[in-house]
Amino acid sequence: MLFQDLLCDEALKQQLIGMVQEKRISHAQLFLSSPGAHAFAVAIAYAQYLSCENPSESDSCGECSSCLMYEKLTHPDLHLIFPNTTTKTVSKDPDSELLAAPFREFVLENYYHIDIDNWIAYCEAGNKQLTINNRDCSNILRHNSTRSYSGGYKVFILWCADRLYHTAAPKLLKTLEEPEPNTLFILITEEYEKILSTILSRTQLVKIPPIHKETIAKQLIIDFNISEQRAQDIANISEGDYRRARSLVQDQALLNENLSYFLTFFSSVVALAQKRASDQIKYNEVTEMIRELGNQGRERSKSFLKYMLQSFRNILMLNVGNKEGVITTARELKEFEAFQSYVTVKNSGKILDECNKAIYHIERNVSYNLVFNDLYFTLSQLVTS
Repeated sequence: MLFQDLLCDEALKQQLIGMVQEKRISHAQLFLSSPGAHAFAVAIAYAQYLSCENPSESDSCGECSSCLMYEKLTHPDLHLIFPNTTTKTVSKDPDSELLAAPFREFVLENYYHIDIDNWIAYCEAGNKQLTINNRDCSNILRHNSTRSYSGGYKVFILWCADRLYHTAAPKLLKTLEEPEPNTLFILITEEYEKILSTILSRTQLVKIPPIHKETIAKQLIIDFNISEQRAQDIANISEGDYRRARSLVQDQALLNENLSYFLTFFSSVVALAQKRASDQIKYNEVTEMIRELGNQGRERSKSFLKYMLQSFRNILMLNVGNKEGVITTARELKEFEAFQSYVTVKNSGKILDECNKAIYHIERNVSYNLVFNDLYFTLSQLVTS
């Protein structure tokens, strides 16, 4: 991965290049990424530049043996650590090394635009929780104690470091604080608050900002050959998240389903709050919606709850008259306008808190039926307040 191929901010590229050129490379860095901001690709480009045999002032050469191995993610001094679990091919004692081949395929097939939900689907993990486990940490310690193959840097990239299992993390603390010479640890996360404080104190923070709308629109046209207008529309609602932009292009059905679920759920909430007749509340449709979501797995439920969060924020913007702050499609805008009197400055904070609480409970394997029903009845009380 070359710096020139990244979708990230130009200032960030110069920051990373400067670290290498000025030989001020912190041995442990935490890449705090905005959602869909190409963070894994940034980490690979940075590591490739650090290991390149003939780097220029602005990029890797892309032609030396080191760069060619990095292009395939097969450099012997590159160690990829990522959330994992048992799969059809790894029936017990999983770790990142056993799943390295499918993970590389996953990254390359998706042109580095990866997220945990897609990885879970790719390895057919279903409702299993994926973690960076004790075996992964033992492997890190083992590789850290050996010499590099190339004589240069050994690079450890921990993708989704927030999924580092809490009992495994202590194994890494001394290594992060005092690694072997010419060793670089890059921890990547989109959820800073889930990183242990003992790890935060041992890493240098590098922030990866959202991708500019103009950059997203241009890349969508290149990747999908869509019209400029459609590319701009999608870029506007993607919030700097290129993964989301790609999924919106590829899966219009998912966007339609999310909107349909939201309208079913919140229309019923409002009807219940107003104490309408049962045939208007249509609670049976809500229970069917909850059942469908539950059958699609925990990550799908989380995805919908995140969509619900964004929808409530958009409705609030309509309520306060800030139409420019609405990040949505024309169809969504038309539907949301009917709800703007129910999400106000007074109750919006509690509504958003309840959605975040629901996401938290889904992540911890609480029954989806219990979570959505609790949210349903709680919201019906909040929209009347």
